[in-house]
Amino acid sequence: MRTPSRRLEHLSSAIFSELARRKRSAAQRRPVIDLSIGSPDQPPAPELVDVLVEAVRQPGAFGYPMTDGTDEFRAEVARWYRYRFGVALDPDREVHSLMGSQDGLAHFALAWADPGDVVLVPDPGYPIYAGSVRLAGADLYPMPLRAENGFLPDLAKIPEEVARRARFMILNYPNNPLSAVAPLSFFEQVVSFAKRHDIIVVHDLAYSEMAFDGYRPPSFLQAPGAKDVGIEFNSFSKSFNMAGCRIAYVVGNEEIIKPLAAVKSNVDYGVFLPVQQMAVAALRLDRESGSPNAVGLLYQERRDVLIAALREAGWAIEPPKATMFVWAPVPAGWSSRAFAFALLEEAGVVVVPGSAFGAEGEGYVRIALVQPPDVLREAADRIAASGILQRRPTGV
Repeated sequence: MRTPSRRLEHLSSAIFSELARRKRSAAQRRPVIDLSIGSPDQPPAPELVDVLVEAVRQPGAFGYPMTDGTDEFRAEVARWYRYRFGVALDPDREVHSLMGSQDGLAHFALAWADPGDVVLVPDPGYPIYAGSVRLAGADLYPMPLRAENGFLPDLAKIPEEVARRARFMILNYPNNPLSAVAPLSFFEQVVSFAKRHDIIVVHDLAYSEMAFDGYRPPSFLQAPGAKDVGIEFNSFSKSFNMAGCRIAYVVGNEEIIKPLAAVKSNVDYGVFLPVQQMAVAALRLDRESGSPNAVGLLYQERRDVLIAALREAGWAIEPPKATMFVWAPVPAGWSSRAFAFALLEEAGVVVVPGSAFGAEGEGYVRIALVQPPDVLREAADRIAASGILQRRPTGV
């Protein structure tokens, strides 16, 4: 019998496969409201679609692009970072295009981690963080993200011997799945910790524009000295509803980016040129508008509708300040898996159990705000009608 690589043994696809199977079964009985995967349900702005259509018509559109991005793309990223965060970047040395931030994060571990190395990974965390480290053959050290510490890692509790072995640390604020945010003062602490222990900082800023109530998430690179120790990933998927286009970028320390660029140059030829032109238009449109990206207002309305409707149903949840997710504690007596599966079976609503994101996710479910307000209200009504919030699971 042929067997696949042992690298696959620790990837966290099992729960998502099980959810998909259960969803297909439940859909045979009634329509299912899927609030599981964080894929934007809105199209890009019409102006951006027009740019893409026109770019595809150009004779040179279908050639191999440069792996690091066109000069125009890298220059516009640098301009946008200056506009949005006040961070200066050299577009020739400190900006590199990616086929989505997940692509970059997956390849980063291959560029910087060897078997026996330690990588500091948030728990709970987006699955590719741990998955990339496993694929590289390195060792994970989970950093617990708990409510009592504002869902920030307690750097002081990382053992000295672990810090000495650590190659890099992965952070993500605004956070998926927690929807937690981090102040600039925390990033300043991270810079100090990283310099003291010679650790690279990898910050995932995919939700930088998806924030609410006037809050504007900072960039890690705004912290003094951050560029000495780290890099930052950002994406067009959420901010500009371009998830299927697969385009993102990494910015920051040139010497940290170079090994990632070397890996990328061996596995792909870069992002489709018309998509890069669409991305340039997106950043330029946002920068020239002079006002915050409207995507935050869309998801703020959805957050408010869902939180209010669930509160009426008897499920009190802290409103998030950012992202497209709600991190919701499950009722007493339930495990996150049992509760998520019961919601699907009894209410026809799909959410992700928190345990899918790490051991510290137990006791929560992640709800994605990927449906219009009226559908979110219906989901809350279904949950209320099921009575699941008022009872304990069978056998407990």
